[in-house]
Amino acid sequence: MRVLIVDDEPLARARLAALLGECDGTDIAGSVGDGDAALDALGELQPDLLLLDINMPGLDGTALAARLAGRARPQVVFCTAYENHALHAFELGAVDYLLKPVRLERLREAVQRARQRLDATPREPSGHLHARVRGEQVRVALDEVICLLAEEKYVLVRHTGGELLIDESLRQLEDAYPDQLTRLHRNCLVPTPRLVGLKSLPDGRVLARLAGTDLSPEVSRRNLPAVRKLLRMG
Repeated sequence: MRVLIVDDEPLARARLAALLGECDGTDIAGSVGDGDAALDALGELQPDLLLLDINMPGLDGTALAARLAGRARPQVVFCTAYENHALHAFELGAVDYLLKPVRLERLREAVQRARQRLDATPREPSGHLHARVRGEQVRVALDEVICLLAEEKYVLVRHTGGELLIDESLRQLEDAYPDQLTRLHRNCLVPTPRLVGLKSLPDGRVLARLAGTDLSPEVSRRNLPAVRKLLRMG
């Protein structure tokens, strides 16, 4: 199980990392200091579980959990010094709620609960995009794709390993993966799990925030209501 630690206190992150070392079957995917950094890391690190503090600068723990509510991965275990957020945490779908200082026995219980929930909702197999690069057939998994951009007769695939061109149109891809791709505008699709937020600009334009990248494609006015609805549901 890949675990991402999210806490603004370095000592708290170090303690959780040490405790995870005593939990069988866990691997520390990363450690970040706030919710915004966690969102940015999700696409690259692909954690199964977040150990999440609540009171952090910027995007706090409950706001981050609300963004992720309803998704099979990552599961969320809150690790906090505050007792009074427990009810809200479980309403957001948290696996467990641990009070600091976190004890090893409770962390092991929480990890086991997360594992059981993940086993009950296995990861759906990802689709793949196919292209030819220097005469060789190349496959790129959808969960490695950052965005798909229409460029004349081809579609440019920006993915975690670089860029490539494919022959399928955006419409063909949208029809093939209706639950896995979201249209931002006429010339752009993104994998739905990468879509984590929106940013409004002073000139009225709205940009999409994507996990694991600084790229922020524009969202058209036509597609904005559907994107906002999707974010509220997710």
